[in-house]
Amino acid sequence: MKKGFLVVLVGMALLFACSLGYASKDEVVVCQGAEVNSLDPARHNSVTDENYAVQVFDSLYFFDANGIPQPRLALSHKVINDTTWEFKLRKGVKFHDGTVLTAKDVKFSIDRMIDPQVKALFGTFYSTIKEVTVVDDYTVRIITKSPDPILLNRLSLSGWILPADLVQKQGAETFFQKPIGTGPFKFVSWSRNDRMILEANQNYWGGAPKFKRLVIRPVPEIAARVAELQTGNADVISSVPPFLLGKLKEMPNVTVQPVLSGRTIFVYINTYGQDALKNKKVRQALNYAIDRKSIIDSILSGAGVPNAVAITKYHFGFDPTLKPYTYDPAKAKKLLAEAGYPNGFKVEFLSPSGRYVMDKEIAEAVAKMLNAIGVQTEFKVMEWGTLVQIYSGKKLKDLGFIGWGNTLSDADGTYGPYFGSAESPFSYYTTPALADKLNKARTTMDKKKRLAMYKQIQAEIFDEAPLIFLYQQVDNYVTSKELKGFQARGDEFLLFYKVSK
Repeated sequence: MKKGFLVVLVGMALLFACSLGYASKDEVVVCQGAEVNSLDPARHNSVTDENYAVQVFDSLYFFDANGIPQPRLALSHKVINDTTWEFKLRKGVKFHDGTVLTAKDVKFSIDRMIDPQVKALFGTFYSTIKEVTVVDDYTVRIITKSPDPILLNRLSLSGWILPADLVQKQGAETFFQKPIGTGPFKFVSWSRNDRMILEANQNYWGGAPKFKRLVIRPVPEIAARVAELQTGNADVISSVPPFLLGKLKEMPNVTVQPVLSGRTIFVYINTYGQDALKNKKVRQALNYAIDRKSIIDSILSGAGVPNAVAITKYHFGFDPTLKPYTYDPAKAKKLLAEAGYPNGFKVEFLSPSGRYVMDKEIAEAVAKMLNAIGVQTEFKVMEWGTLVQIYSGKKLKDLGFIGWGNTLSDADGTYGPYFGSAESPFSYYTTPALADKLNKARTTMDKKKRLAMYKQIQAEIFDEAPLIFLYQQVDNYVTSKELKGFQARGDEFLLFYKVSK
């Protein structure tokens, strides 16, 4: 959809909205750009999924807005030795069915994430864990295979605690038809591609939510999301492109919250596929072909930061001295010729539409820039859920547009799943030497040594160019002014249990 047409559609929505009222104070509706893929956290691989889970479940620790893990179901922890961590659990916490949370539930939930039979998509983040032991009902120990300096970060991402007895009794398939957690909202229903309905947990240990019902809706088209907000059918919308912000800021009934995201946007390169993409010079050529500044300025209205290595200043291990690939199509063509492809080659290029800000439009621009150096792209736009299955199922043929939020706040949160092992569902490039370096970095407790290791690793990743690096995203959230207490976060988590209308 072109920018001008979007403006017209949004303008029509704004005019229509002026005569309409807002939804009940007892209900908050959020419209995201993509649908939840699964109700089972083991099947999660995006923040869209996690924004359902964070409402229904709790974890031992969870990140604050600055990316620092804070106690949740755990009251405290202590490090007994380099590989043994002990956690004291919060007493009196109940699952939605009234069952009391104990250490048995913690052990079961983490064991499930590391069970190779389960094949949890975020399981790579928990691969450092050797075992979980129950000391007593409110004390649990986690033993790691080797020192793990960011275990709290790992537990803060997708470490959702499930009721052990109920899952084992019902079986996962039945349980996740109507999941039960300890979170601030109870699951009510889910109509795929329509809406998910959650109701307030009046017995939540952190205090009951201030409204009765939370509705999560997938609305891929930005014009439709804006219209839903302006007509009172939504209270929060995400992924609003910057060129619409001026018009929205003029409206008296909305609030705009921009935030520099921890998400980086890039293009997958499947180095396990055709021979051309196995060649480092070819991959470097693809990076030199991209005019990042033009994309950010013309499509994102300046709302982005060119990126060198797919992590940001938010993440431990980031090296700010490493600069992005320059735009140099002549050098790109020269590298292709040196690699044995003077006339280019063909690739299939997949992209979502609506998952990220202006994703389809940016992917189209990237495709044109690749075409300009002789890399002929067969461009295909796909529904996000289908694309997720292709990416994580290792079925990508050549190139795929994607973003990565790295909510571990650490370089390992990107480099581990992408380059640490060929077995990872997110990996389309690795080498034994690189995997070994990453493993050493993730098991080094000394921060200065880890930082030096990641500096070397980033230089290698930059040179090998296993991705087409693009930019760091700026997120724009727009809310109804009636909504109080909502905070836009750089990690894209949407928290509602302290929000009111």
